[in-house]
Amino acid sequence: MLASLAHWALPAVPTLTACVVLGIVFAALPWGHDVMRPGLAVAARRLLRLGIVLLGFRLSLADIAGLGWLVLGLIVAIVLATFFLTLGLGRAFRLPGDEPLLIAAGFSICGASAIGAMAGVTKSKDADQATPVALVTLCGTLAIAVLPALGSLLGLDAEQFGMWTGASVHDVGQVVATAQVAGASALAIAVVVKLTRVALLAPMVAITGLVLRREGRHPAIVPLFLVGFLGAVVARTFLPLPAEFISATEDVQFLLLGLALFGLGAAIRLGTLVRTGARPLAVAAISWVAIAGMSLGAVWLATATGVPALG
Repeated sequence: MLASLAHWALPAVPTLTACVVLGIVFAALPWGHDVMRPGLAVAARRLLRLGIVLLGFRLSLADIAGLGWLVLGLIVAIVLATFFLTLGLGRAFRLPGDEPLLIAAGFSICGASAIGAMAGVTKSKDADQATPVALVTLCGTLAIAVLPALGSLLGLDAEQFGMWTGASVHDVGQVVATAQVAGASALAIAVVVKLTRVALLAPMVAITGLVLRREGRHPAIVPLFLVGFLGAVVARTFLPLPAEFISATEDVQFLLLGLALFGLGAAIRLGTLVRTGARPLAVAAISWVAIAGMSLGAVWLATATGVPALG
């Protein structure tokens, strides 16, 4: 409720981003967090995974196919390039533990939801997710202000700006907040492109699980909640689900992710984040600039080859 009020007062701040910030503020208050830790852990893990399952009901394979093979290929290439670039940077900058993998998933696929999904495979603790979630929230929030200004400077029309936003901004809520500035057509293509990136969540997590097994770790290859996510996608694509049902799942998914991101935000300790130094920030900044640059190049390539949605 507080996050919704914050979004109402400052429309440029998405509600889910406000949830993370409120969680950080809550953790900084001098309260007895030990009493609330079990509930926060349930929110950050179980509710996050339920929210990811319901996110599948927003995906229709028909909408994704409607983008055409060129755009689909470009989206897959951007996700893979961003993932491996960020992973390599994280290791080169010697970030601890699974941080490079979690940051790579968040920046390349779908923000905090991807970080939570990848953490389900790596079995990372909530505290290990704190820095990746903070970084992806910071960069995604900056994108809300920076991308519209750059889009106008570059002379992008509404459809081009929508594709750029959907291909480069991390979280679904941040995509909506950024693209709606350019109107309904920009928002429509941005959401479809973004959800196409979300569709890559399951295969990316599954492949990561296989690689970790070869390295001697024993994660679940495909966690149960990702099976539910895929089932929701198939149901949305092939079953005549009522519009009221889809709307209800979106509302519940939004609520669950809000609670989960508050829980993840509460795991972030500002002092610890500051002490990590400039290395995580450098990895995040380079990754953010890289995905924005690659996505812009993809927009220009799609326009030059005559993709109908881009004129």
